[in-house]
Formats: sequence, structure tokens, C-alpha cells
Amino acid sequence: MTQRAETESDGPGPRGDGGAGGSGTAGSGTAGSGTAGPGTPGSGTAGAHIDAGAELDPVHPVAPPAPRFEPRGLSTAEVAERVARGAVNDVPVRSSRSTADIVRANVFTRFNAIIGVLWVVMLCVAPLQDSLFGYVILANTGIGIIQELRAKKTLDSLAVIGEARPSVRRDGRTAEISTSEIVLDDVIELGPGDKVVVDGVVGEADGLEIDESLLTGEADPVLKRPGDPVMSGSFVVAGGGAFTATKVGREAYAAQLAEEATRFTLVHSELRSGISTILKYVTWMMIPTSIGLIVSQLVVKDNNLKDSIARTVGGIVPMIPEGLVLLTSVAFAIGVVRLGRKQCLVQELPAIEGLARVDVVCLDKTGTLTEGGMDVTELRPLAGAEPAHVKKVLGALGESDPRPNASLQAIIDAYPDSADWRCTESLPFSSARKYSGASFSEGDGENSTWLLGAPDVLLPTGDPALQEIDALNEQGLRVLLLARAARELDDEAVASGARPTALIVLEQRLRPEAADTLRYFADQKVHAKVISGDNAVSVGAVAGKLGLPGAENTVDARKMPAEQAGMAEVLDGNSVFGRVSPQQKRDMVGALQSRGHTVAMTGDGVNDVLALKDADIGVSMGSGSEATRAVAQIVLLDNSFATLPSVVAEGRRVIGNITRVATLFLTKTVYSVLLAVLVVCWQVEYPFLPRHLTLLSTLTIGVPAFFLALAPNKERARPHFVRRVMRYAVPGGVIAAVATFVTYLLARHHYTGPDSLPAETSAATLTLFLTSMWVLAIIARPYTWWRLVLVGAMAGAFLVVLAVPWLQDFFQLRLVGTPMPWAAVAIAAAASALIEVTFRWVDHRFPA
Repeated sequence: MTQRAETESDGPGPRGDGGAGGSGTAGSGTAGSGTAGPGTPGSGTAGAHIDAGAELDPVHPVAPPAPRFEPRGLSTAEVAERVARGAVNDVPVRSSRSTADIVRANVFTRFNAIIGVLWVVMLCVAPLQDSLFGYVILANTGIGIIQELRAKKTLDSLAVIGEARPSVRRDGRTAEISTSEIVLDDVIELGPGDKVVVDGVVGEADGLEIDESLLTGEADPVLKRPGDPVMSGSFVVAGGGAFTATKVGREAYAAQLAEEATRFTLVHSELRSGISTILKYVTWMMIPTSIGLIVSQLVVKDNNLKDSIARTVGGIVPMIPEGLVLLTSVAFAIGVVRLGRKQCLVQELPAIEGLARVDVVCLDKTGTLTEGGMDVTELRPLAGAEPAHVKKVLGALGESDPRPNASLQAIIDAYPDSADWRCTESLPFSSARKYSGASFSEGDGENSTWLLGAPDVLLPTGDPALQEIDALNEQGLRVLLLARAARELDDEAVASGARPTALIVLEQRLRPEAADTLRYFADQKVHAKVISGDNAVSVGAVAGKLGLPGAENTVDARKMPAEQAGMAEVLDGNSVFGRVSPQQKRDMVGALQSRGHTVAMTGDGVNDVLALKDADIGVSMGSGSEATRAVAQIVLLDNSFATLPSVVAEGRRVIGNITRVATLFLTKTVYSVLLAVLVVCWQVEYPFLPRHLTLLSTLTIGVPAFFLALAPNKERARPHFVRRVMRYAVPGGVIAAVATFVTYLLARHHYTGPDSLPAETSAATLTLFLTSMWVLAIIARPYTWWRLVLVGAMAGAFLVVLAVPWLQDFFQLRLVGTPMPWAAVAIAAAASALIEVTFRWVDHRFPA
């Protein structure tokens, strides 16, 4: 190995040199991979130790040697020196948007720009009351910013709790530190489930298998040896080791990808995309309608300029459903805050919506239905094995694995190591092979190799011991087999011919809240599928204890069809599956999705990562591996399965309520556009000033929508958001516009004189208010006491405006005479009845 040079390079090494930054294991298919293989690793890193005077051929560049691996790690002085020169892993991993991004997203919107210009115009040409719509927008935007900042604070605080803390060697000691405290050349330890947080080169490897699928798309784990590069964003599936950090901070290309992938994002959401689609069409409708309105008011009628401008703006402003986008953001943000109080980290906001649409939830048994810990309840020697000898073997096996899983930890607790056996080679546990192993020098000159794992994997079909094991599995107990291998540990067929020595019976601890949670999903018509790598009979027994329907018909996944259609059919007909491999979990998610299901996957181990990544919604336990937390959209920090119903309920509240209030906003848009078209066609003055529509919007949409959007709602989320909203908004808006315009035309014939326009406007406003109130009354169903109070309060507020003289003057609303106001009420009543009939017909003719 090349000796350390006297001078260190502070600049980044050349690209494409097989370095850890933007590199991969040779032949692994990693984008940007070099040719670094065992023995010829490439680092190409900032701060890598390069021979003085070494030159690179510009045509055939030779990768510089890897940094020398220091098992003790850096000294305190070396760490301080690297911190001083900025060689620190300073990439900011954010769980939410920055404050500036939140303010920018809420302030600089297309519709705020339009309304802002119109507001400035109105401040110049009209009284203050005609500019009220601008202040309403300021208030709405402020509310949106405040709520998102609250959500950001919650997300950031929860992200700190769930942040990875890698184990780093310094001064010969190992300690957990924050990811941001890692410096160049730090020695970082790895174990099963650990995420590789920076790029580096392996220095120690003990059966180290790393999954790079999140970076390369290749599902098969890659066996790493000393000298091989590792990339940030990958994770350990088996074995352990240590590597030297060679790319930290922004210099690590893969780390930047990981940051982009795991930070808070507004990913695809049917609700958001549906609203965007609606707004796109609204914008296109607004342009010609507004031009026609401007021409008719300023040119054709030749009115007073300021009054014409005011009435033109009064026609344009209500076309804009600006509050709909704001209310959606507020509803999502409040959902994040509510879930944050329950120790639920929502890494992507639309995940709340996504889980509400889920109709199948796939549950991993270990860590989800059961708690992580186990207890050894019985040891059954086989074939005359001595119990004392078996306990000694089990103690040695426990000592051979520096990072034991839950099963092995229970064995370690029950059978401490006697320390007189020396481990010469070990085979870490892998979810794919379902066993681990170790070779020992027993101190008396004898060598032996032992395997510990799933009995139905290590034993041949028909072995007498399997009947005994099945009986134990039927009781919900977990059984491991200790077997003495007849082959070397590095032999691929090491399990072949292994001699059974003992059965270790383990009892799993059921989560106390699991039964109630499964019952909730059943009540909500969400199908639960238990998918586990454990023995199928044992998994079925656990599911049966929790009351899961169909638990008695457990399926062994090894006998399932490999093709997607056949697998989907089996999945639809059964609920419990055992002996599922990590790749099968992924295939099962895909098979369910091929049948049109929206699938959520829960898990806590590295064997769940591929399925979590492919599921519509991935849910990880906070105590799970860093890899699962990185790919999941939702992390249950308190490890409580009982939190899931809260997430589902929150999503249903958001979607159901936004669908409700969207109907209110878009009904207003439809009647505003149609009124403008009718005014242009009839060549009459636009009946409303901005103050009138500000009042109507506030009482029939703004205030009610805010309360309705945050109300409890357990209605199951349904697809086709745009269709479901527009099937009510279009007929409701058309009826309201026609009724209002008919009242306006009647009022123009009834009232005469130069000052008749205010009276005509008041009559038209009364009809539009009553009609809009009926739409609100329909949307508010089913009624509760507070919904009735809300509708009644809005009606009462309008009556107060009509009754109080100074409010009449402020809003320019005064009903003149008796016949015309009653005619307006009669037209509104007829329109309301027509809306009621139409909505019921729509429900019957176009069910959602």
C-alpha cells in the first residue's frame, strides 16, 4: 500500500477516477462507476493521500491509491485540523422547506399577482370598502405562512429525534456522533441496517453486503471487501465492517442525491394536481371573459371611468379561487402539526393524503405486530446432544456477531459466552438465506462450524423434527435450529448435510395496541396483509392471536406463483404470508398495485426497504434501521403501530374536507365567469362592486370553508377529485348565475331613474347570497350542532348588514320597496330547489 504523502491535496480529485464520490463497485452498474476493484480501489477524493509527484495520464487516468486505513480512527488533533479547513460533512439535511421558501411559495403566486395589481388599481380609483378583497388576501396569505412555519418547526424538531447517528472511531474509541460532525478520513463503523452517510473506502469487512438499489436500481446486494468504495445512500443488509470517509459534504455526489431524495418535498398528490388542473382551466376562462368585461364596461356603456373600473374589477376578482390553494396548504400543514404531537414524522406532506387513499396495508410481523425483543422459553437438544455443550455453542455464536438481531440477542441474554472458544470465521445473518453461522477453534484443538437459522430452510423436506417444529409454530412461537455444518463456512452449499443439534424456542412479545389497530383497518374497509420472512405457521398463529380475519389460511410464500397475475390472485384471496424473501415483498407490492390497489407498507428492517420504496406509502418504525427511515414517507418515532389510524384519519379529514370546500370555491368561479359573459352579451352594467362580492365570498365561502376544512371527517378518500368537485360546481354555479342575472334584469325594469343601479345591485346581491347559502347548506351536511350554528351565523351576519344603517352605506346595500326584494327571495328559493334536485340527480347519475 502506498505510504502517506507529506503533502495532502485539499482540492477535489478528478471525476471518473473510480472514486467514492460518484463511483460504485466495479461491475455493480452504479452510475459514474470507476474500475476500482479489490486491491485497486480508487478514491479520487478531496484530502486523499496521494504520492508526491504522482501524475495522471490525461488519456488513461490512473486512480490514485486509497487512503491508508487507520483502525484507531483520527486523533482529536486531526479532527480539529479538518474542521478548521472545512473538511466537514456540512450538507444541510432538511426535513422541511426553508422559511424563505415558505414565504416565497405563499406570497408569489399567479393569483396573488393578479389580485395585487387589481388591488392597487382599486386603491387609486375607488373607496376603501371596494379594496377589502386585497386585505382579505393579505390575511389569508399570512395565515398560510404561519401555519406552514408551525409545520416546519414540528418537522424539524421531529427530524432531529429521528436523525441517524453513525458510530465513528476516534482516538481508538467508538462513539455515536451527528452526521454533520463527520470529517474527512473519519473511520465509520457499519452494521446491518446502517445507512452509509458519506462516500468512502472499505477498510474492514466481515461478510459485509451493501444494497445500492436506491442509487443503482440493482436489487442484489454487493459483497464488499477491503479497498472497495461505498456510496452514501446505500445501506448494509448483512455483515459489518468499517470504512474511511473520502468524500464529505457537498463534494459527495451521491450524498447530494440522498439529500434531495429524503428532504421534505411536495411530491405527486392527486389533490394538488387536481387543483392545479382546475386553476389552469380557470386561468384560460378568465382571460377572454375579463377582456370582454373590460370592453363592455369601459367602451360600450361609456360610463363614469372610475365606476366602470370598479365594476370591471368586481367582475374579475371573484373568478379567482385563490383561497382554495391556500386552504389546501393550511389543511396539510395543520395535519403535520397534529401528527407531530403524536410523534409521527411526515417526511412528505402528501403522504397524509396518500395513506387516506390506501385500501391495502402490508404489515411486517416483527417490529410491527410484535415488539423488537424476544425471550428464550425452551431449549430442546436433538439426537442426544448434551445441553451443556449446546449452551456453550449458543454462547459462542452470540459472541461471534458484534451486531446481533433480536433473535440472537435473546440467545445472548439466555446463554452468556464462556470465552474459551475462538471464532475463526463468521457468516452474518441474511434475510435472503435465513441463517447465520460461525467457525470456532474450541480450545482443545478441535474445529467446528455451526449454523443457526430457520429450521425449514436448514432441514430437508420430510425431516422428523419438522413435525415437532410445526406444533410449536402453531402456538405462535418462533423456533430456530442449531445445526453442525459438514462443510466449510465459505462453501455456498454449507447448509447441505448439516446435522440438527438443538431447537431454540423463542416467544415474541405482541404489541398491545396491534389488535385494536387491525380492528380499525377492518372497520374502515382497509385490507391488512401480514407479510413476514418468518415461518408461515408461526406468523399465522401471531395474526390469529390478534384477531386478523383469514389468519387460519396462512400461505408459504415459497410456493406462490412467480408471475404477477398469479401472485396478485393469491394475495387478493389471503391475508397472512410467511417465508417471504425481501424481493418477494417488493413483488407482492407490485402485484397488489397491478390490481388497482393503493398499497401502504410498514416495516423496520433492511429486508423491508425494497417494498417500502415501491409502495404508494412507506411507513417505518422509529427504532427501525436507518435505511427504512430514509425511504419511508412516514416515520412512527414512538414505534407505536397504534399511531397509524391517526394518520389515516388525518388524511381522510384533509381530503374529504378539501373536496367539500373546493365545491364552494369553484361554484363561485363558475357563477362569476357566467355572470360576466351574460353582462357582455346583454351590454349592461356589471351589477356588483368589489365590496359586494367580498361580503358574499366571506360569508358563503371564506369563513365557512376555514371551519369545514379543519372539521373531523372519517369519509374514505375516493379518487377522481376534479370530476367529483366539478359535477357539483358547474350546475350549482350556472343556476346561481342565471337566477342572479334574472333578478338583475327584473330589477332594471322595476327601478327607474339615474340612481336606480344601487337598488338593482341590492336585489341581485340578495338572490346571489341566498342561492350561495343553499349551496353552503348542502355542502355542510350531515348537520351537527356546530355546522348549524355556522350556517346560521353566516345568514345572521348578512341580515345585520341589511339592518344596520352604517353597514348599509358601507357596503352600498339597501333593499328598496317590497315587491322586488320579495321577488328576489322567490327567485332564490326556486334556484335553491333546482340546485337541490340537480345535486341529487348528479349523485344518482354520476356517482363518485
